[in-house]
Amino acid sequence: MSNDNHRDSQPAGLPQWESTLSDIPRAEVVDGPPVMAVQIQRPRRKRVWLPLLLLLATCCSTMFVGSLFPLLEGLTIYGPLRGVAYGLWRGFLYAGPIMTILICHEMGHYLQARRHGVPCSLPYFIPVPIFPIGTFGAVIAMGSRIGSRRALFDIGVTGPLAGLVPTLLCCILGLYLSEVRAVTPEIAHSAVRLGDSLLFAALSDWIHGPLSPGQDVFLHPVAMAGWVGLLITSLNLIPIGQLDGGHILYALLLRRAAKVATIVLLAAAVGIAYFRLWNWLLMLMLVAFMGPAHPPTANDYEPLGASRYVLGWLTLAFAVIGFTPNPFPMH
Repeated sequence: MSNDNHRDSQPAGLPQWESTLSDIPRAEVVDGPPVMAVQIQRPRRKRVWLPLLLLLATCCSTMFVGSLFPLLEGLTIYGPLRGVAYGLWRGFLYAGPIMTILICHEMGHYLQARRHGVPCSLPYFIPVPIFPIGTFGAVIAMGSRIGSRRALFDIGVTGPLAGLVPTLLCCILGLYLSEVRAVTPEIAHSAVRLGDSLLFAALSDWIHGPLSPGQDVFLHPVAMAGWVGLLITSLNLIPIGQLDGGHILYALLLRRAAKVATIVLLAAAVGIAYFRLWNWLLMLMLVAFMGPAHPPTANDYEPLGASRYVLGWLTLAFAVIGFTPNPFPMH
């Protein structure tokens, strides 16, 4: 009886579920504080003016240093106009190739970071108008933690490999353009001597053959750019901390990389002290300040694959043949 009475109390033609919904109390609109609209901020655009300004400044610093290369060659240019024109031309022949090497190196990092979705800045080039290099390379600011092990490896290895291609081309072409001349006492007193890496010495012997006593190869500015490119690439491949070699080593060995990096750092300190290579003391202090350890990625357990392992170890091995232990030997 109760069910029949309830059914009879419903309005005609109204289903039971709609009647149930009609019994739910409605929310009442009451006066209150005004609701403020929230403005969603767009992602900040990358600052372009500062990287561009540093790029132009580095072009100028390498141009200036390259204009002084007649001193490196032991040449004396008579006449102010001839000397300025010749110096600017030699500066252009150095600045163009070395900036190409640096841009290829940094764009390798940048494009791989964008490919893996890692936040990064544009390259910040470092102008240093000090003879005979003119720059300390460039840096890219990336996110504090890279997403995966493969991303870390790809970002770390692509920069050196991308810069190595124009570096080797500059070494070979520049050595072909370089001259073999006798080292006179005047040249020996005024010219700046450069050390050789194993690779650069092998390329020089391959192109010019064995030199007679009292002779030397006077580097063309393009060859000088290749020499600097080898030095910068091999320095970046030292397997310590946040250097490119440190990225690669951590991707290969994970947390075991810290022990290897510590051994490399201690060996470098012993080598600098034993051979009195004080040119590298500041570099050693900077690397030690950064620390040999590398922070973990968000996914350390992602497999690399055999091809990345082989490529990684071969790339790290290049630091041995491309590094110049004593780049500026004393007379």
